[in-house]
Amino acid sequence: MAKYTDAKCRLCRREGVKLYLKGARCFTAKCPIEKRGAQIPGQHGKKRSRGRLSGFGIQLREKQKAKRTYGVLEGQFHQYYVGALKSPQNTGEVLMQTLESRLDNVVYRIGFTQSRSLARQLVTHGHIKVNGSKVDIASYLTKPGQIISLTDAGSKFEFVAPNLNEKNNPAKWMSRKGTEGKIDRLPTRDEIGSDIKENLIIEFYSR
Repeated sequence: MAKYTDAKCRLCRREGVKLYLKGARCFTAKCPIEKRGAQIPGQHGKKRSRGRLSGFGIQLREKQKAKRTYGVLEGQFHQYYVGALKSPQNTGEVLMQTLESRLDNVVYRIGFTQSRSLARQLVTHGHIKVNGSKVDIASYLTKPGQIISLTDAGSKFEFVAPNLNEKNNPAKWMSRKGTEGKIDRLPTRDEIGSDIKENLIIEFYSR
């Protein structure tokens, strides 16, 4: 399965904003955005100017930002858009709900890890159960009512154990007790809390 393997901080610098791909590090002075600002990555980054983007360029950058935030490649992202387009509900909101329903994102939102990449690692290494059965597919789309839990081994990892205290609350559309969480319902757009402008993504694919 294809995946991005280069430095994650390059993605934030390319989009010019923090995508919070590395958990707690993103809130420290070690974050490249804090040290270098929104400098475009690469040997000639300092010499390149972002300039004024066209309408197409703005839409493209918004799509790229969404893909990189959720760790999704183009083919799968487009499938999510097609699925959302077929829904009778608001296309943009359904698209965001689909992205939020991915198992790796749900593990992150429940509060088991501090980043989606670490959540993806937990899933692909077989440390996450859905309704008591192991699921190792990060793109697995969860549903309301499902129980998401850690295996015994998964709960002992150093990047997981500190997150299991009661102060680390899950998203509002979930509930959690110890190493077990439940998806109570789909999130509303306001509860997702992302600065992604999904209307621009819909416009990009609709052109």
